[in-house]
Amino acid sequence: MKTAAVLTISDSSFQGKRPDSSGPAVCHELEAAGFKIVRTAVVADEQEQIEKLLMACASAARLVVTVGGTGIAPRDVTPEATLAASERLIPGIPEKMRTEGAKKTPFAALSRGICGVRGTTLLLNLPGSPAAAVDSLHAVLEILPHTLDLLDGNTEH
Repeated sequence: MKTAAVLTISDSSFQGKRPDSSGPAVCHELEAAGFKIVRTAVVADEQEQIEKLLMACASAARLVVTVGGTGIAPRDVTPEATLAASERLIPGIPEKMRTEGAKKTPFAALSRGICGVRGTTLLLNLPGSPAAAVDSLHAVLEILPHTLDLLDGNTEH
């Protein structure tokens, strides 16, 4: 079974001002796809905290998904934290998410989410709204198991 961690990046949810509905929605979709959720957390939009949590989760899960902090607001720093925690980038995955998102809204182009690799763990940024997070995940969900297989060194297709 593939393992996953889901991290909601949101100042307002971290401060208890707004319930986290995006993280649970993403967890539900990942579980339905056969992933075991081994960790969830809500963290403030603080780059150093996000980066440390990404690295810690990469030791515990094969897929670490962040939800939120991917826009262009001054405190949206999730891509920068993910870049710092990543050893390699996989640009095609967020490109696919933005392409699919653009079919529903022109605002998909404002997402700066990235996808990276740390060891054999995939780090994936999703947008913060529940609908956009689930839609973005669905855009790439079918390729995630194969991606994790490749990271394991299973390169025979």
